[in-house]
Amino acid sequence: MPRYEYRCRTCGDTFELSRPMAESAAPADCPAGHDDTVKLLSTVAVGGSASAQASAPRAGGGGGGGCCGGGCCG
Repeated sequence: MPRYEYRCRTCGDTFELSRPMAESAAPADCPAGHDDTVKLLSTVAVGGSASAQASAPRAGGGGGGGCCGGGCCG
């Protein structure tokens, strides 16, 4: 279940709640009992590596674009 971060406008505390995505925009009460909260925008970490993506074969086969992919470099 995703975790969402909220900030209480009354006391300034930040807190997290685990809830279904369908309820992510639903109002959240502060642990101190306040109901004036706002959902914060969180950063997302994505796994994988750039080198694995760069070495993956491209659809359509053949060379890539650009100078070095097109063979114009010596």
